[in-house]
Amino acid sequence: MELEFDRQIMVWADEAERRIVPALDKIDKTVDSNQWKVIRAFQKHRVSDYHFAASTGYGYNDRGRETLDLVYADAFGAEAALVRPHFVSGTHTIGTALFGVLRPGDRLLYITGRPYDTLHNILGKPGTQDTGSLRDFGVEYEEVELLPDGGIDWDGIRAAWTPNTRMVGIQRSRGYDWRPSFTVAQIGEMVRFVKELSANVVTFVDNCYGEFTERLEPPQVGADLIAGSLIKNPGGGIAPSGGYIAGRRDLVELAAYRLTAPGIGGEVGAMLGATRAMFQGLFLAPHLVGQALKGSVFAAAMFELLGFETHPRWDGERTDLIQAIRFRSAEHLIAFVQGIQMASAVDAHVVPEPWDMPGYEHPVIMAAGTFIQGGSWSFRQTRRFGSRTLPMFKAG
Repeated sequence: MELEFDRQIMVWADEAERRIVPALDKIDKTVDSNQWKVIRAFQKHRVSDYHFAASTGYGYNDRGRETLDLVYADAFGAEAALVRPHFVSGTHTIGTALFGVLRPGDRLLYITGRPYDTLHNILGKPGTQDTGSLRDFGVEYEEVELLPDGGIDWDGIRAAWTPNTRMVGIQRSRGYDWRPSFTVAQIGEMVRFVKELSANVVTFVDNCYGEFTERLEPPQVGADLIAGSLIKNPGGGIAPSGGYIAGRRDLVELAAYRLTAPGIGGEVGAMLGATRAMFQGLFLAPHLVGQALKGSVFAAAMFELLGFETHPRWDGERTDLIQAIRFRSAEHLIAFVQGIQMASAVDAHVVPEPWDMPGYEHPVIMAAGTFIQGGSWSFRQTRRFGSRTLPMFKAG
């Protein structure tokens, strides 16, 4: 009976693979473009094996660290970058960027709806205080909900605009919502729109899950500042930890002052042996992101054949790794995630269960049989929305 079931799965898989050939060819072309872009950045800054040496203590004059920043800046089309293993997550990296730039009395306006759970405590919740949030430091926050079709509410942005709007926040990825992710071209349109409202406003893009999925990155269409996690795309599944901030030189410097201390910034920070893996991860990232995209496309096609609703569909436009599939019950979803864990190379014997993960406001269940904890390459994440249960794929 088990053999017959396996045979049927292979029939569905073969059919899905036949359908997605055009999408896979498109991904290969994007990979080639991004791979050469990264190689050129390595070549421009003459990366050599001595850049991989470990530093200790204060880490003064760590040429590998300094060169890594330069390579990242070029790869992302930015003036400067701050790439460090000291960032513990994407949330930490984003928080560093926001706290580095914003000042008491400033206003942060998110124009892509409510950010995902882990940023809520950074922004500050009404009725809470003394948690160290932006709200505690006198930074105002507001968000403009997306239109019912997931599009930008341009009129809503105009209505929400105030003279003290210092920063506009854009979340590139769908996060945990059932809505389209925003392409780099769409982000460029948002940047142009808000710059017409105020030329001095800082446009910040949460770039998590989006790196190297397209040929351009947000700084190349005018975004002032971006941030992301090395545990996701740009770490290539090899960087043991870390994050990056890239964009305008003055803004990156402010973020560096927040990471370490004013006046010190990015001039210190021992890399503790992580530099080689961070360089190597970046080199491999375009290829591995392409493989992850192919996994998402295949998953969408396979589950569509089985009658499930997916977002995006297999032939939909993609600007991040996330593939959403709508399950019909929590039990069905849990069984699926546990099946993914059983098929993993690492921790296949572990049975994941929903739990209240730190920073999340809803129960989360993850299958992460990866070599880097929480790594995106075979990572599944879920969140419940009322009667709906959504799994969010970062398939690879």
